[in-house]
Amino acid sequence: MTARLTGNLKGMLLGTGLGLVIGIGGFTFVYARGASYLVNDPNACANCHIMTEQFDGWTKSSHRQAATCNDCHTPEGAFAKYFNKASNGFWHSYAFTTGRFNYPIRIKPHNYQITEDACRRCHQELTATIEAVHRPISEGGMSCIKCHRNAGHMH
Repeated sequence: MTARLTGNLKGMLLGTGLGLVIGIGGFTFVYARGASYLVNDPNACANCHIMTEQFDGWTKSSHRQAATCNDCHTPEGAFAKYFNKASNGFWHSYAFTTGRFNYPIRIKPHNYQITEDACRRCHQELTATIEAVHRPISEGGMSCIKCHRNAGHMH
């Protein structure tokens, strides 16, 4: 009898915990307009006030006509793109909720490399010529972003 009660109690605790996680996660997803991040609309990036400066800078940049946020800030391939977006979304939400974020916002090394790769992919003809003379950033060489910081966002 006690083993049965213990099993029922464990089941109730597990169900309650799972319900809390789903409930809080669902509320947070709706509150943070999570579905907007599943599309390719740059306005989704401006959902969070900390990104207003970057969004405004992009609207004034030359890249507005050629690229959206996802073109420069997510890796190629659907799985890699959405995995990266989910990871960034989780860590951004965590940082904002706990108050542990840098202002102004700073790009992390992993995302810097994704953006660097996007520059080189879109401007392959030009970067191939440069890399013939200079080593790529992955080998300690030149960075597109270091010199062309204002290309995608006016700073």
